Amino acid sequence: MKTKHITYQTHGTCSQLIDVTADENNIIQQVFFLGGCNGNLQGISQLVRGQKIDDVIHKLDGIRCGIKRTSCPDQLCRALEQLKNTPANEE
Repeated sequence: MKTKHITYQTHGTCSQLIDVTADENNIIQQVFFLGGCNGNLQGISQLVRGQKIDDVIHKLDGIRCGIKRTSCPDQLCRALEQLKNTPANEE
């Protein structure tokens, strides 16, 4: 199976990095957050696994955290946008 992978440095959130892997059909295989609200981010990671990248972006894009202009789910969308444009590699 071919996969795509990205490690994305977040901006404006408590989490610092998001590590995402998707298959060649843009189905999310795994998501790991470094930092942030551990329980919530584990939950988000489990909920988006198996979902299409575009569906997740549609649902989470623009979510804000308090007065911040972004959030960890919104930053996940930024990472997924980059991942969509990453060529798949053979595992």
